[in-house]
Amino acid sequence: MRKDPLRNGYLYHICTKSIAGYIIFRSHEDYSRMKEMMKYYALDNPPVKYSLYQKLILSSNIGSFQELSNKDRLIDIITYCIMPTHIHLVLCQLKDDGISLYMKNLLNSYTRYFNIKNNRKGPLWQGRFKSILIQTDEQLFHLTRYIHLNPTSDSLVDKPEDWKYSSYNEYLNNPDDALCSFLKYIETKPESYKTFVETRKDYQERLSEIKHLCLE
Repeated sequence: MRKDPLRNGYLYHICTKSIAGYIIFRSHEDYSRMKEMMKYYALDNPPVKYSLYQKLILSSNIGSFQELSNKDRLIDIITYCIMPTHIHLVLCQLKDDGISLYMKNLLNSYTRYFNIKNNRKGPLWQGRFKSILIQTDEQLFHLTRYIHLNPTSDSLVDKPEDWKYSSYNEYLNNPDDALCSFLKYIETKPESYKTFVETRKDYQERLSEIKHLCLE
């Protein structure tokens, strides 16, 4: 049991990793599936499992996500980055045990999807997710940069905007179908944020200050 229960209204950096560095996101379909699940399981008490929800949507036997989105939420997503072997999230808990329930539903659902697709059995994730409290707005701002630069740090892409499986492009473009609610928590303009992320010298200098938040 956690010694420090996660509290409502507070922001946390969440990281969950695959077993033994196993690559669990292998295709655009895998990444897209996780993004869809991330949005769906943020709902408080979703009506059915996501796999069944997809089937019911196709047969018009359940409300659209836009209709469901009027329901209460367990969490707000502020930042995310899905990597081949792990996921980074910044979440705000809105309901008691909201983050724990969200992560349980999300990771179990992806495990079922991945195992069926790849004809395998067994767990995918290294036990329980890691979490750490973000205590200041400055910490939050610098942590979002660290998370958005993960794909470039791992040489997956040259520029963070080229990685389609993080919230970076949402920060720059704020699309209507955004997964994140970052504007509720971070005051920034797209041009300023892009400059901030691309300032490598400042990033290296500041990295030591947020190292305890990185969960690597």
